[in-house]
Amino acid sequence: MALLLHHLLVAFISLALHATYASQASLAAPEASGHPSAVGADHLALMAFKSHITSDPLQAMVPWGNQSIPMCQWNGVACGLRGRRRGRVVALDLTDLNLVGTITPALGSLTYLRRLDLYKNLLHGSLPAELGDLQELTYLNLRHNSIEGQIPASLSNCTRIKEIWLYDNKLEGQIPSELGLLRDLEVLAVGRNRLIGNIPSSITSLVNLQVLITEVNNLTGVIPPDIGNLVNLTVLGLGNNQFSGTIPASMGNLSALQFLSVSTNSLTGSIPPLQGLLSLIELELDTNNLVGHIPPWLGNFSSLTTLFLKENSLEGNIPESLGNLEMLKVLVLDDNNLRGPVPHSFGNLYSLNELYIQYNGLEGPLPTSIFNLSSLEALDIQRNNLNGSFPPDLGNTLPKLQKFLASENHFHGMIPPSLCNATMIQWIQTVNNFLSGTIPDCLGVHQKNLSVVTFAENQLETRNGSDWGFISSLTNCSSLLLFDVGDNRLKGELPNTVGNLSTSLQYLITNYNSITGKIPEGIGNLVNLKFIEMNNNLFEGPIPDSFDRLKKLNRLYLSNNNLSGSIPSSIGNLQILNVLALGGNALSGEIPPSLSSCPLQQLELSYNNLTGSIPKELFSVTTLSDSLHLEHNFLTGALPFEVGNLKNLGLLDLSGNRISGEIPSSLGECHSLQYLNMSRNFFQGKIPPLLEKLLGLQVLDLSRNNFSGSIPKFLESMRGLAILDLSFNNLEGDVPKDGIFSNATAVSILGNDGLCNGIPELKLPPCSNHSTKKKKPTWKLVITVSICSVILFITLVIALFLCYCRARKTKSNLQTSFINEQYKRVSYAELVNATNGFASENLIGAGSFGSVYKGSMTSDPQQLVAVKVLNLTQRGASQSFVAECETLRCIRHRNLVKILTVCSSIDFHGTNFKALVYEFLPNGNLDRWLHQHRIEHGEQKVLDLCTRLQIAIDVASALEYLHQSKPLPIIHCDLKPSNVLLDRDMVAHVGDFGLARFLHQDSDKSSGWASMRGTIGYAAPEYGLANEASIHGDVYSYGILLLELLTGKRPTESGFGEGLGLRKYVDMALPDRVATVADRHLLQEAKDGEGSTSSSTSIGDMKVACITSILHVGVQCSEEVPTDRMQISDALKELQAIRDKLRKHLQ
Repeated sequence: MALLLHHLLVAFISLALHATYASQASLAAPEASGHPSAVGADHLALMAFKSHITSDPLQAMVPWGNQSIPMCQWNGVACGLRGRRRGRVVALDLTDLNLVGTITPALGSLTYLRRLDLYKNLLHGSLPAELGDLQELTYLNLRHNSIEGQIPASLSNCTRIKEIWLYDNKLEGQIPSELGLLRDLEVLAVGRNRLIGNIPSSITSLVNLQVLITEVNNLTGVIPPDIGNLVNLTVLGLGNNQFSGTIPASMGNLSALQFLSVSTNSLTGSIPPLQGLLSLIELELDTNNLVGHIPPWLGNFSSLTTLFLKENSLEGNIPESLGNLEMLKVLVLDDNNLRGPVPHSFGNLYSLNELYIQYNGLEGPLPTSIFNLSSLEALDIQRNNLNGSFPPDLGNTLPKLQKFLASENHFHGMIPPSLCNATMIQWIQTVNNFLSGTIPDCLGVHQKNLSVVTFAENQLETRNGSDWGFISSLTNCSSLLLFDVGDNRLKGELPNTVGNLSTSLQYLITNYNSITGKIPEGIGNLVNLKFIEMNNNLFEGPIPDSFDRLKKLNRLYLSNNNLSGSIPSSIGNLQILNVLALGGNALSGEIPPSLSSCPLQQLELSYNNLTGSIPKELFSVTTLSDSLHLEHNFLTGALPFEVGNLKNLGLLDLSGNRISGEIPSSLGECHSLQYLNMSRNFFQGKIPPLLEKLLGLQVLDLSRNNFSGSIPKFLESMRGLAILDLSFNNLEGDVPKDGIFSNATAVSILGNDGLCNGIPELKLPPCSNHSTKKKKPTWKLVITVSICSVILFITLVIALFLCYCRARKTKSNLQTSFINEQYKRVSYAELVNATNGFASENLIGAGSFGSVYKGSMTSDPQQLVAVKVLNLTQRGASQSFVAECETLRCIRHRNLVKILTVCSSIDFHGTNFKALVYEFLPNGNLDRWLHQHRIEHGEQKVLDLCTRLQIAIDVASALEYLHQSKPLPIIHCDLKPSNVLLDRDMVAHVGDFGLARFLHQDSDKSSGWASMRGTIGYAAPEYGLANEASIHGDVYSYGILLLELLTGKRPTESGFGEGLGLRKYVDMALPDRVATVADRHLLQEAKDGEGSTSSSTSIGDMKVACITSILHVGVQCSEEVPTDRMQISDALKELQAIRDKLRKHLQ
């Protein structure tokens, strides 16, 4: 807009100056009577000009050369009337004719040419140096063409020239310093070209200069310090270059200046004293690096209509004096570091059309007087700290309002229904505030120009079906482009009338609500939709078939709902679909091969019930560059060889399926892979050597498969690899020592009994040496040794058998005595009956050594139980059963899961069967509360701060009890959110002692199963070095759990930044940037505590301080060095103190 005003002013000045030439030339002059040879030279020059014009679409030059039409009557030609100029060409004016061609050097022979105006054509080529021969020339206008090359220095020979207009061409090189010789020059406009270098200092000697425009070039250096010499300047446009340094103080001398722009450069320093520029109409200092305060004297510029100061580093308060600018129409102060309140004096800006103060740190309520500025068309106050509510008559007092942008503040209260009366409104945006109540159902009824409606991240509600009436009213908005009501408290079903919204709609966003029912089929009518985001709701039923009509759809997000049925194959008809996110639903069936017809960059189908094999057609989608998420389904078969086609893929996650076979060697062709997770499948064979080609790989997880053979040596040469998990396979042989293998904390190789060597920190056994040569024994020695060995072996076997029987009888009696002492043992048949035959619908979780089922015993049908069935095929499972029984003997605590009984029997197939029966805790585990939907009465439930803090205290209490057990501490070894269960009153109970054991002093008590210490992300770093389990390791896991509890982020996520984990991510944010890492629900809760009173603001601040303190405890508990970590008892005391302080504040 500012540049437009420049152009209008320039045009105005140009017209005024051109008027002086009208009396000197005639466009219909009589036939020339000058010297015939001279007139003939002019004729030849004009014909040469015509010959260089290759296209004349308006046929303006058709009469040229016609012998029946005198030269002085040709279109655009003016000749002199008197004296020696009589009959000679004095003006050539061919503007806005779309002429195509070049400028001929022959024009330089038009000796008496005073005016050359070829404005707004399609001329190209260079400017002839011969134009410098036009010594009578006073006006040169070549604006808005495509002229190339350099500005000829020869123009300095045109000593009478007053105006040079070369604006908006493709000129290159520098501004000739020789132009400083043109003493009569009044206008120099060379903006919008490709000029480089400095503004020549000689230009500052042109004291008659009134207009200097160099904007939109690549000029560098400083603004000439002596520019203040140009005292007659009215227009100075230097914006959009690369000027550096400060704004010269001498500009304050330009008292005639009306338009000043130095915007979009790299200027530094503060705003210089410009008090003398009292004639200013427009001032643009924006988009630089200016610092300091906004000078109060700006309020003295009574003629000012436009003020641009945006995108600098200005600070302090906005001066009240700006309210004196009664002529001001546009005020732009956004993107600075301004603080304090919005001045009340702004209510005096009665001419104001546009106010932009967004992206600052302004505070307090918005002055109500601003809402009385009836001429206001645009109000942008986004991303400040403004609070209060919107006045109820907002739409009545601002009838001309077109843009209302108030996002990311602290506004509360309702959306005023009067907003419906602002009939000219086009854009409403109030994202991330605390607006409550319902959306006015009149919105859009009289606002046909409404194109953008965004109410996301508030507390807006739909309590019943009528509260959805705004959908019907918005159907009147024929220009609607974007509709966003995501992250509110909307409930109930999305009305079918959503399908009647304007077909111009491109963005439809309803995510993070509690919307139920089916997705309306009518959405398929919105044929111009590019973006649908309906994830994280309670939608159920199938994906609508009508979506196949959305041919312009680019992104479809439906993840984390309750959608069922199969994925429609018709989605393959969406020919420009880039993102398809359907994860976290209950979709079943096979992956349709038709998806290969979509140019997908990201495909997310994880956490569903998809079956069958992965269609090979899917791997023909070579556009897949972001991610392919297929984890946690029931996919089977082999990984297709065609996977190698995905050469641009960055992330591939196939974990938690039933995929079998070998890794295809073609996977090595996926050169862009950074994250590869194939864990928890049935892959087998050797790790293929072609994976060596994945040079950008950062995370590789092949754990819990059936891989065999040795660990490939090439893995140690993959320099970018940061995390490697090969645990729980059948790998054997020598462990490499270089590369990632030199950092034991980055590698997990547990559960591979055949591995040996490696770095000393891994404490693996040495590899056997079979190459030692010995002297071949004699046959007599062989016979003697053999007989003695047999006798010795038989004796030893008998002795061991007798000892074993005696020990087994003793142990069995002790164990049976312990069980019978407290519990009545149950049979396998009773557990089958209790769990409906261990039905899949009763399955509620899976641990390290088995699965957990919900059931009810016949002895007490009203009491639900949790049955943990051990998988005896898993190494260490049997020992786990014994260890749990032994551990349970010592455990009595309210925050530990209570055992009811045990089962040690055989199943109906004669196979050993062992199970533990626990009390059932109805609120599930902590992991599901943090990362999955929790719905009660149709509403999403979220843990509040007080509940999370109490859970943290409960878990710490349980750990403290375990660690202080006598005679020896009990170590949990696998503390994580999924092992923290919540009862009906949300009291936390620590469970799953599958890895717990006593800290024995004698090594005989240790076994292979006990070396499996926890889960990646939660296990202490020293465990990767094969160190003994310790209470310090539990404290580390607790610290990570605490950080996850407050951030809502898993430690295994990949979004923390390069080289960062959850702990470092949080530690870097403490203490001042907690808002960047804390769970958004907690931040929302803290904001809910803020209000218009100082007391409510104090509560919000207290909650943020509480979050900060808890995160600090989590960081201290998860220190890298074990001895640097807090004692769990100290952590417990600190958390209890935080709780008590919070409770006191909330009372």
